[in-house]
Amino acid sequence: MRVVASSGRGEAVGVRRLSHAYRSGPKTLAVLRNVELDVAAGDYVALTGPSGAGKTTLLSIIGGLETPTSGSVRVGDHEVGRLRGDHLASFRRTKVGFVFQHFGLLDSLTAVENVELAMSLSGASPKARRERAMQLLEAVGLVERASHLPRALSGGEKQRVAIARATANVPGLILADEPTGNLDPDAGNRVLELLENLHSHHGSTLIVVSHNAAVAGRARIRYRLVEGVLKTS
Repeated sequence: MRVVASSGRGEAVGVRRLSHAYRSGPKTLAVLRNVELDVAAGDYVALTGPSGAGKTTLLSIIGGLETPTSGSVRVGDHEVGRLRGDHLASFRRTKVGFVFQHFGLLDSLTAVENVELAMSLSGASPKARRERAMQLLEAVGLVERASHLPRALSGGEKQRVAIARATANVPGLILADEPTGNLDPDAGNRVLELLENLHSHHGSTLIVVSHNAAVAGRARIRYRLVEGVLKTS
C-alpha cells in the first residue's frame, strides 16, 4: 500500500517493494512484507503496531542501519541500499538524525561532549563545535546541565540531549524510535513538543515510531504495521 503526504523542505522518503527477513536456525522469519511508502519532504508521520510488527526494522532500513532482503529505499537523492563505506557513513551523519528509546549517550562524555561528537567529522573547528553544541543545549533547555555526565541526568534530560545530538548537523530526516517509551507522561510530552518544534523550525521530515496511540495521534499521517504489512491507521 502506498500513501503520499504533503510537500516540505526536508528529505522525501520513498520505499518500494521492501521485504526483510531474518534467519532463526532452520527457519526464516519474515519481518517486512512488500512495503510501499511515500513520505513527502517535510512531513510528520507516525508508525504504530504491536511489538514484533517490523516498525524498528523499517526505521533502521530507511536510516541505512540495516540492509533489506529485497526492495529499495530512497531518501532525497540517495538510493540508500547502494551506499557503501564512507558514503553510507556520510549519509547517516549528515542526512539523518536518530533518536532512540534508550538514548544512546556515551556514559564517559558530558552532555555537551555527546552533542559535539555528532559533529566530529563535520570539518568544523573544536570552538565552532562547542558553540553549536551549547546553542543546541540551550534550545532544549539544558545549557546549565552541559557539564553533567549522563548518570547525573534524568530520563527526560537524557532524551533532550539525544535530540540535540540528532539535530546537530541539521538533518533533513529525523527518525525517532519510541522517543517517549522510557519517560513519564510529562517528560514524554516535553520531548514530543521539542521534536515537533525542531521539525517545524527546520522543515525536517519527522518519522516517529510508537506503541502509544496518543503519541501517534499527534502526527499528520499515521501508518500501522501488522505482521510486516503496512496499512493506513
